[in-house]
Amino acid sequence: MRPGQHRWRSIPFALLLAAHAWATGQIKPNEALSLDQCIALALERHPLILASSERHQAATARIRQATAFPFPSIGFNSDLQPHFGDFVNSEEAYFGVSQTLELPRKRTVRGKIAEQESRQVETDIDLVKLEVIFQVRRAFHELLLAQEKLAYAKQDLELAEDYLQKAELKLAAGDVGRVEVLRARVEALSAANAVRVAVSDVNLAKARLNYHLARGKSVPIQVVGQLQIPFLDLNLGELQAEALRLRPELRRLRLSVEKENLVQARARLSNLPDLDFNVSRHRLAGVPTTWSFTVSAPLPFLFQQRQRAEIAASLANARALQRESEQARNSVLVEVEEAHTSAQKARDQILLYQNEILPQAQEVLEMFTFSYQEGEIGGIELIEARRTLNASRRAYADALFEYARAVAALEKAVGRRP
Repeated sequence: MRPGQHRWRSIPFALLLAAHAWATGQIKPNEALSLDQCIALALERHPLILASSERHQAATARIRQATAFPFPSIGFNSDLQPHFGDFVNSEEAYFGVSQTLELPRKRTVRGKIAEQESRQVETDIDLVKLEVIFQVRRAFHELLLAQEKLAYAKQDLELAEDYLQKAELKLAAGDVGRVEVLRARVEALSAANAVRVAVSDVNLAKARLNYHLARGKSVPIQVVGQLQIPFLDLNLGELQAEALRLRPELRRLRLSVEKENLVQARARLSNLPDLDFNVSRHRLAGVPTTWSFTVSAPLPFLFQQRQRAEIAASLANARALQRESEQARNSVLVEVEEAHTSAQKARDQILLYQNEILPQAQEVLEMFTFSYQEGEIGGIELIEARRTLNASRRAYADALFEYARAVAALEKAVGRRP
């Protein structure tokens, strides 16, 4: 098994367990939610998914409608009435039942067309689920990113306050001027304001995640998870082949082509006549009551303009769908490649920050802090070192988020869902 495949295949099982736990009350309302639990919750209650399911039920019900038999009809004819509306004294009357019997294949083909339409609607459900899962994953990692940046902002505030404390001690000792303390206070105030902004970003990210979980934006929510996800060993060729097999859009187009073939078969069958049967009871004054039996059939093959037009329209639709399929196929391949490239770029950025930028920025800050304590440098150099480290940390967090987002986009592009 290739590295990373086990994690991908375990997602559906984890989601199933999470959905069962929520349904049975094992997940408490204020409990911290994992990513799998958030996805399971969204799939269970998201309005767009529920609406798509309702439309699928409606399409399924139309299958029975398409295969229903024609309605029978009852006829009554009253002739030779002495007065208008005098049905009792009419000298002649007919009462009968009529039924149209179609050729067996006509109902079958209509049913298959309705089944294809139902399957097409089912692909819409898959499309909605893919989009909902992607939005939940992105919102989940956006919240983790906001929380990570809040932690960095708090660390930066601690460094700024430490710098202010050292500056005040140096001022008391007469080693620096008052401007150094003022500069340190400005830095501390800026760091405190950055913390307040980061707190607002966390609250906004929580509201956004609640929205995608179909919950109120002010509902308390806590999540558990890591912003950094394991690197996946992904083969572009295998992913593209899987996408061509799984993507709902391509499946829908294939079903549409099959439906047009059935439409053409229905049009050809309509050239064959149905049979109309009629059984009547005939009453004539002074004559014994008799029965009549009639069979009639239309002759649609004598005038085929409608059938030929329907076949021509269906053939044109099929050709158009084939062209759309080619375009959709190319679009899917490009989408997978773009997401794959984004994931690779983000992975390279993560490794660069982990191996080089962050350790060096941390080392520079420690060196400058020591040098400042020894009076070798001024506060400007220390401030710049602290800002460099903080900016590197934020950029590193952005790279982690971008990789998680790219992986989510890649799963969506491939068409993988629980």
